[in-house]
Amino acid sequence: MVDLSSNFLGIKSPNPFWLASAPPTDRKVNVERAFRAGWGGVVWKTLGEAGPPVVNVSGARYTAIHGPDRRLIAMNNIELITDRDLEINLREIKEVKRGWPDRALVVSLMVPCEEHAWRAILARVEETECDGVELNFGCPHGMSERGMGSAVGQVPEYIEMVARWCKAHTRMPVIVKLTPNIADIKHPARAALQGGADAVSLINTINSIMGVDLEAMAPVHAIDGKATHGGMCGPAVKPIALAMVAEIARDPLTAKLPISAIGGVTTWRDAAEFIALGAYNVQVCTAAMTYGFKIVEEMISGLKTYMAAKGYETIEDFRGRAIGAVTDWQHLNLNYVVKAEINQDLCIKCGRCHIACEDTSHQAIFAKIDGERKFVVNDSECVGCNLCTLVCPVEACITLVHKTEGVDPRTGRPYAQPPLAWTAHPNNPGVNAAAE
Repeated sequence: MVDLSSNFLGIKSPNPFWLASAPPTDRKVNVERAFRAGWGGVVWKTLGEAGPPVVNVSGARYTAIHGPDRRLIAMNNIELITDRDLEINLREIKEVKRGWPDRALVVSLMVPCEEHAWRAILARVEETECDGVELNFGCPHGMSERGMGSAVGQVPEYIEMVARWCKAHTRMPVIVKLTPNIADIKHPARAALQGGADAVSLINTINSIMGVDLEAMAPVHAIDGKATHGGMCGPAVKPIALAMVAEIARDPLTAKLPISAIGGVTTWRDAAEFIALGAYNVQVCTAAMTYGFKIVEEMISGLKTYMAAKGYETIEDFRGRAIGAVTDWQHLNLNYVVKAEINQDLCIKCGRCHIACEDTSHQAIFAKIDGERKFVVNDSECVGCNLCTLVCPVEACITLVHKTEGVDPRTGRPYAQPPLAWTAHPNNPGVNAAAE
């Protein structure tokens, strides 16, 4: 039997699929509909108190980039934190938690960077009997201009300070939501840990403008002729989120910091990838907004099928298993050599591999006319860069094959030699001097 139940900071849920703090978690009717569909938990849309009133725009709060088939690749939003009355939100949170005690319910918070403001809202949220709070230090638009959101998340000292305040003024678990709009995600994660935070969630949205209308000479979907930067989410941000989750999971200083992963989760496979990199659960927004709450049914059944096939009984059986395979570039095996091979039975003779390699890579694929047109790899020139496999329109037609015999012309050593020790070249630190 496969058990998908999750225990994150003592917050239990029947599965690791949570809805992120966003429009889908703005009110009781939405959250209860999500729970009926099968979601394991939610993070309630960010609450605030004090500061200027929150008034959202009427118009294009969302913009998007689509693929050729109109499939949504990325979404951008300029919506602020909740514009609903705090009292209404708090009442509904309490009602939902009492009605669904087996589901996780965490409340996202954002108030000015003043201890009394955090102390006041924490006391009121604690009365709802919710399971924990998520400090929104990630929002890159609107609220950041007010000194909140990513304006805090980009300054590790502020993260540590506010996390420390919150831990001093609540008994609830404190999760810090990190912004990706920063050079090195390890620093804010370390600051959260230093401040006593119980966990981190990441990533929040990426600062972006989705396009420019060249007729109106304004960003697309401008509101009365003007537009602003917003936060980008959706499938396109998943690779960035994976990299940042991995950085925190493998950093010796934050390796034990529990992670709730966010960023482009659309399928069970996306979720499994984040879990393999150490996440305890995943938070979803764009997929739910695109396909509706029932998409979680496919996520649950898909993850169960995968785990059963692999013999995993619980999520803990494979959580973090991929972390050890993530390393720095200088630790990669420079003697591991692959070459491209073209399956002539699958090849449709389009020549895309040849053109890509000839014009932009290593001139390792040539056209051969021998009664018929075909394309052949020149092993002596192929560096195994993988470009040809990516541009080929036929799946599995071109593959990279590990070569275990012969000599690597770069090093003069057999291909099967163990990795060379890394010694920085005196004139170029990015080159391994041991290979020369």
